[in-house]
Amino acid sequence: MGQKLLMKGNEVIAEAAIRAGCRHYFGYPITPQTEIMHYMAKKMPLVGGVFLQAESEVAAINMVYGAASAGKRVMTSSSSPGISLKQEGISYIAGAQLPAVIVNIMRGGPGLGGIQPSQSDYFQATKGGGHGDYRMVVLAPAGVQELYEMTVEAFNISDRYRIMTMILGDGVLGQMMEVVNFRDEEIVEDINKSWAANGHDNKREHNMVTSIHLDPAVLEQWNIGFQDKYKLISQNEQRYELYNCEDAEIILVAYGSVSRICKGVIKEAAEQGIKLGLVRPITLFPFPVDAFEKVINIPKAFLTVEMSAGQMVEDVKITINGRKPVYFTGRMGGMIPTVKDIMTKVMEIKEKHR
Repeated sequence: MGQKLLMKGNEVIAEAAIRAGCRHYFGYPITPQTEIMHYMAKKMPLVGGVFLQAESEVAAINMVYGAASAGKRVMTSSSSPGISLKQEGISYIAGAQLPAVIVNIMRGGPGLGGIQPSQSDYFQATKGGGHGDYRMVVLAPAGVQELYEMTVEAFNISDRYRIMTMILGDGVLGQMMEVVNFRDEEIVEDINKSWAANGHDNKREHNMVTSIHLDPAVLEQWNIGFQDKYKLISQNEQRYELYNCEDAEIILVAYGSVSRICKGVIKEAAEQGIKLGLVRPITLFPFPVDAFEKVINIPKAFLTVEMSAGQMVEDVKITINGRKPVYFTGRMGGMIPTVKDIMTKVMEIKEKHR
């Protein structure tokens, strides 16, 4: 059952967040994600929630810190330069071990760049764009239905592990319209938040939410706890799609909207008698190393395709660890790889490995 609606990607993210129990949204407008704010501005008052357009991205992320400290489900969204402004607050939230959801609908850079789609924030998202040894869970949807599913799951993951979760999309996903199947009711995990600073009525000790630990021995133990958590997440939360890999000569690696283009490449290559497959990481952190272990012995080579100068390709190379050649092709600055671009590189690789 449920509703089936034709909706824009950005609006689906907002609707999914509300259905997942998010009642606090703080943000600042920037293309190409502003429709998330517009939707929240209309809908949050209708569900008893709080929408606030902050005076800046810096203010917005610190409001997220406050709401998360009180144990509330909270979200912010922005696009690339805006996420950069939030990095200090993101590090603070990570240091305080707070659950929150952050949406980045990527645009071309560096700097203000342009408003066209890009994937050049992969390093920032997966390696920690702020200071300190922290990570976020990073989910990479490839369509509007997945934007819905993964936004709901982002809140559950965040609460489950007391960690930030980022939805990493791009301008294509944010602006495209597709049919979405909404469930009648969301499964919202009931997580104990006895750690929250939400008032105690003299019935318990004060809770303190902080990221400052001046004793280096204490701070080291705090960090060790983080690393243990990240290992647990890596064991439990790897998500990926294997597509047409069974007897592939070359396996493409792509995430998000680029993975959809790669499926078109696979179809065109098949018409020419060339067998291609696809590994699509759905979690960018944790990176789905298990997917590559399942297919490592099948192809002659791997080809990573990105809307960047080559960022995820580094994780692919680390995972493959020299066992097979890894190649890269990509476009930058808001340009989208075409089927022709990718096929040209495929033919080049095929010639090398005849």
